[in-house]
Amino acid sequence: MAAYLQWRRFVFFDKEVVKEPLGSDGPAPGPALTSGPAASKFLCLPPGITVCDSGRGSLVFGDILHLALRLLDFSAHMEGQVWFLSRSLQLTGFQAYKLRVTHLYQLKQHNILASVGEDEQGINPLVKIWNLEKRDGGNPLCTRIFPAIPGTEPTVVSCLTVHENLNFMAIGFTDGSVTLNKGDITRDRHSKTQILHKGSYPVTGLAFRQAGKTTHLFVVTTENVQSYIVSGKDYPRVELDTHGCGLRCSALSDPSQDLQFIVAGDECVYLYQPDERGPCFAFEGHKLIAHWFRGYLVIVSRDRKVSPKSEFTNRDSQSSDKQILNIYDLCNKFIAYSAVFEDIVDVLAEWGSLYVLTRDGRVHALQEKDTQTKLEMLFKKNLFEMAINLAKSQHLDSDGLAQIFMQYGDHLYSKGNHDGAVQQYIRTIGKLEPSYVIRKFLDAQRIHNLTAYLQTLHRQSLANADHTTLLLNCYTKLKDSLRLEEFIKTKSESEVHFDVETAIRVLRQAGYYSHALYLAENHAHHEWYLKIQLEDIKNYQEALRYIGKLPFEQAESNMKRYGKILMHHIPEQTTQLLKGLCTNYRPSLEGQGDRESPGCRANSEEFIPIFANNPRELKAFLEHMSAVQPDSPQGIYDTLLELRLQNWAHEKDPQAKEKLHAEAISLLKSGRFCDVFDKALVLCQMHDFQDGVLHLYEQGKLYQQMMHYYMQHEQYQQVIAVCERHGEQEPSLWEQALSYFARKEEDCKEYVAAVLKHIESKNLMPPLLVVQTLAHNSTATLSVIRDYLVQKLQKQSQQIAQDELRVRRYREETTRIRQEIQELKASPKIFQKTKCSICNSALELPSVHFLCGHSFHQHCFESYSESDADCPTCLPENRKVMDMIRAQEQRRDLHDQFQHQLKCSNDSFSVIADYFGRGVFNKLTLLTDPPTTRPAGSLESGLQQDLLVHSRRGT
Repeated sequence: MAAYLQWRRFVFFDKEVVKEPLGSDGPAPGPALTSGPAASKFLCLPPGITVCDSGRGSLVFGDILHLALRLLDFSAHMEGQVWFLSRSLQLTGFQAYKLRVTHLYQLKQHNILASVGEDEQGINPLVKIWNLEKRDGGNPLCTRIFPAIPGTEPTVVSCLTVHENLNFMAIGFTDGSVTLNKGDITRDRHSKTQILHKGSYPVTGLAFRQAGKTTHLFVVTTENVQSYIVSGKDYPRVELDTHGCGLRCSALSDPSQDLQFIVAGDECVYLYQPDERGPCFAFEGHKLIAHWFRGYLVIVSRDRKVSPKSEFTNRDSQSSDKQILNIYDLCNKFIAYSAVFEDIVDVLAEWGSLYVLTRDGRVHALQEKDTQTKLEMLFKKNLFEMAINLAKSQHLDSDGLAQIFMQYGDHLYSKGNHDGAVQQYIRTIGKLEPSYVIRKFLDAQRIHNLTAYLQTLHRQSLANADHTTLLLNCYTKLKDSLRLEEFIKTKSESEVHFDVETAIRVLRQAGYYSHALYLAENHAHHEWYLKIQLEDIKNYQEALRYIGKLPFEQAESNMKRYGKILMHHIPEQTTQLLKGLCTNYRPSLEGQGDRESPGCRANSEEFIPIFANNPRELKAFLEHMSAVQPDSPQGIYDTLLELRLQNWAHEKDPQAKEKLHAEAISLLKSGRFCDVFDKALVLCQMHDFQDGVLHLYEQGKLYQQMMHYYMQHEQYQQVIAVCERHGEQEPSLWEQALSYFARKEEDCKEYVAAVLKHIESKNLMPPLLVVQTLAHNSTATLSVIRDYLVQKLQKQSQQIAQDELRVRRYREETTRIRQEIQELKASPKIFQKTKCSICNSALELPSVHFLCGHSFHQHCFESYSESDADCPTCLPENRKVMDMIRAQEQRRDLHDQFQHQLKCSNDSFSVIADYFGRGVFNKLTLLTDPPTTRPAGSLESGLQQDLLVHSRRGT
């Protein structure tokens, strides 16, 4: 009783008497619940209703003994009637039995009605199955009739139930027996009836329960509760309890209570599974009706103690005391509705509402309030826990639940219960904006609550960088290293619920370097790890070791970033790592990786700036790279040369200086400066490394620079040697040498004579220019150039004689050719050739003859000739002549065109530049060089043209 009194009471249902529509003499179509101006009188069912049921959209009543004439306009008393009240309040019926109806069962999934009643007095009751969808003379079709009692001993039917699959029907009797009808209950042929249970106490309730493929039947009497497995053959039985209940005081719950069988006794209400007893609830009072409605337990009770057995003797003898209807929410432990009625006949559930039938013929409708209305009622009483439980049982969506949690949290916060408030706010994560909660707990005294909220926010992976910063600041201010480690040391990266980079930054600012290093290392934030090691902890050895474990790309980038710092503090170790990084790098993972597999290598030239203040390490690095990798970038060799030249320039010890000199020369001769030597040349000049400068001059074919170098140092013999070695490639060296010695006032006759000898042999300078050049030297007398001038004059005399002889020969040749042309024009040409000029065989007809004197077999001519008008033998020479003629004509045309454009153009320089680009002013050797193969090549072009024009083929 104490537990029952602790349950709170609410009014979650609206009560209203069902009324008839306005202007209706009886039940007519219209809304089930009406109010206001359109409502008229109450719907009133006459007295005499003994059994009720509901389903398939109708309320079903049985055995109306005294039907009022105003309802159906009947003049006689009717017995054994079954009536249907639709939602539109239309009352229809038919006579099912001749005497009376004792039991009705309307199936919920099929339009089938099972009934028990009597057709004759003193005869055993009959069971009739009605198909409400089919009609027989206006009445429902009765598909089956059979006696309720399988034996011959008469007894009274106490209860009836039918399985929704239409394969089981159970009937209970007052003598304690239960019959089971197995098979299709709508047909006699496929159905079998047998006695399932025998006992000493009246059966008061039956219910089927389906669990998978197993079907159970609950049987309750006035003294016990049992269950049977009826889907098998042997029908095993389990006795569940030794307490029973009265008629109509048992029901089967819905899935919200796991389809438990409810038995309402006078002391308690018990719930049963097929194999055991479940929980019980202490609801005192004499129970009259038990019903289950949409997750609620509906109990109609009377305070006056009356034995259940009396209900089988005289039902009408019950007094008309007030009866209490309670609607219990067993999940949430409260009473959803409680009301007092007078003489309740039955409680039915249909159309989403509860309908209470009283003996005065009225129908009371109980409609459940909507969930939001119920929640608002609970909010007004600050019953937030109950509101939460109610919302969950009503399957309210997550947004609605979050709103309740927020209101509950606000309520607790206003009452000063901050710990409870934050627990409610935590339940809103994902729906409520976190800033709403964070602002409430920013006070330093509430930092523990804020920490709990932020932890959950991160655990659900809904935190941003600001939330992570705030949570870590809470940990650091609380000095809670234990929880801080628990937060950051998650098992795997997939479990990380925070922004790792933000966490590292906050921990570093707060001085928790070890925690920040742990995060950076475990989550591969290499830059942060190295920043903390180098800038905060100053642990350079560990930073270098960490870089050595990184993959190649990351190790390379971090060495470029932090190489100078590491080189300054640990130069030797840093140099070793750089050597490995630039040759054959592999991460130094202990026990991992194939050490023989080829690694990666970085561009060694890019790391040279790291050694800015460490020349010793730089030299070791450069020498290592040049030795291990001969194909290193050019910058490596340039830097190594600069380093060696610096050491050579600053060295005082002669032996060491000689050694450094040899190293520098060896490097220059290594072949690494063949293509690119500008930088090396500048370096050698800067450090006055003469041997290197001369070597690079000679390597780069800078012979003039080499000679100028010797001239500046007045090394006369070397000047002559340079001219002798490279005068063939660059003849101007002799001219420069002559000018150099000509300007010298000291006695250089020996060197001048040597230069003049080469100039004269190679004919490099005109004699007049030689004389003018030496005229500026006071020591250069006539005797110095006497031999040169004599030889030059002798050669010129010989050349003049040769030229005169050639002119005379050309004139004679020209005269002869003119005579030959004249003869060809005036006299006939006799062909006396007897052999072919191609195959050198005797000529045979047909043959081909040319005026040039060549004759050919016709087949030889056709095989070798390119055209019928040209002699194959003379064609090459004639083609040269014609090319010369065309070149002269083209040159003449270009000259005229050039002169015209030059006169008409406003920018004469552009015209000249354009013609220079087209090669107009280039020397045409084809026109000036004399031919060497035949005498005909020396003829004047006009004569050659006449010869070719007048030649013709003869046969």
